[in-house]
Amino acid sequence: MNRLLFILCLLGAYSSVAVADQAERPNILFIFADDWGWGDLSCHGHPYVKTPNIDRLAKEGTDFHRFTVASGVCSPSRTAVMTGHFPARYNINGHFAWVPNNAKRGMPDWLDPSAPLLSRFLQQAGYLTAHYGKWHLANDMIPDSPTPAAYGFNAYGAFNCSGKQMPVHDDAKNTIAFIEKSHKANQPFFINLWLHEPHTPFHTVPKYRKRFPQLEEADNIYASVLSHADDRVGEVLNALDRLEITQNTLVIFSSDNGPARMTREVALKKMHDTATGEGYNIAAAKGITGGRKGYKASLFEGGIGVPFIARWPGKIAAGKVDRTSIFSAVDLLPTFCEIAKVKLPDSYNPDGSSQLATLLGQGQALREKPLFWKTLSARPVSRLMPNHWAAYVVVHKNWKLVTDQSTQHIELYDLVKDPLEKNNLAEKNKAIVDHLKKMLVDWQGTLPAKPTGKVFSSLRKS
Repeated sequence: MNRLLFILCLLGAYSSVAVADQAERPNILFIFADDWGWGDLSCHGHPYVKTPNIDRLAKEGTDFHRFTVASGVCSPSRTAVMTGHFPARYNINGHFAWVPNNAKRGMPDWLDPSAPLLSRFLQQAGYLTAHYGKWHLANDMIPDSPTPAAYGFNAYGAFNCSGKQMPVHDDAKNTIAFIEKSHKANQPFFINLWLHEPHTPFHTVPKYRKRFPQLEEADNIYASVLSHADDRVGEVLNALDRLEITQNTLVIFSSDNGPARMTREVALKKMHDTATGEGYNIAAAKGITGGRKGYKASLFEGGIGVPFIARWPGKIAAGKVDRTSIFSAVDLLPTFCEIAKVKLPDSYNPDGSSQLATLLGQGQALREKPLFWKTLSARPVSRLMPNHWAAYVVVHKNWKLVTDQSTQHIELYDLVKDPLEKNNLAEKNKAIVDHLKKMLVDWQGTLPAKPTGKVFSSLRKS
């Protein structure tokens, strides 16, 4: 009997430690919009878009103005978040399309599920994990691609993936249900809430169209879908309040790249998407960048500089704007894992580094660890998209070097003094250009020549 009591006491003590450890680990809610421009928030000065719920995050958290994603387009940007690696390490340099298009561009057909993954690291550490919303680490037109369940998620509802496509506006409803389930189980959660808005097609709802009666039709459409997305963010924030877990939940709002723009003039009309259904076309894309140069698909700041607002009451300063700390999407995996007290495997070598100190208000304007970008852009460029020629970028400390495929055309910017990239300093700083070019060449030498692993659809055989 005494031995049994001793064992029960040990188990009780272990259980108490486990509960205490869980209480110290916050929930993590990562809200990732699609094509949401830096200027598409009322707290960033948009002239007519209203985003009171995301503005609430800014009032209760810190608004970081110098955050960048790892690509100007969707799939590689999301790859960086999930792996903490530059997407070029997986030959993911553009969006996942149907199989012939992926093959033509030297890409795999999906992100390798065996890659190191944020969701799996957190799941293995005891977090309940879920993904709701856009996926696009494969494509709905590739029926044999892995579903999000293969990537370390306990639950998911998604579109732009194989299998059943979740209705785009069900993201918040499903997220709230998973939050309630995790809270009831007394387990911390990690949730990707990846919004469709404001990607095409623009799926409008009459209630939101009526909020902006004074606007021309295209602007009305754009404002309405952003307003609808903002309301759904508000529903999730209200659920955290209702369950009294706001204090122990890190919430981040960001976007996968800058706002879309037309490369040629097109008429406003309806279009059909195989994953999300019918909505309005690119003619209703009215996103703005807050003065940043370029749009979606550009490696200038308008394409990769996106909103990044973080709230963690009592930890992240409320009502603060950080205009200097330079950090990246490849930093999110190590940052989230440090916050969650997850020890990363010794074999894992992230391209990013933990930015917990930055979130807590102790960031630095000069970044020591370099950042690299690779995309499929080529010269010459469209008259309507003059800032979309860059194929490679390296950022080190305050310097950003931008070059084309041939590395013959080069521009250099001081991001600390010139965050809007107005003054090309390449001619006056030859030594810095040569140093950054060498860094870029050395990095290119670490990249694989072609995709490897189980990342190809059986459709390639035909």
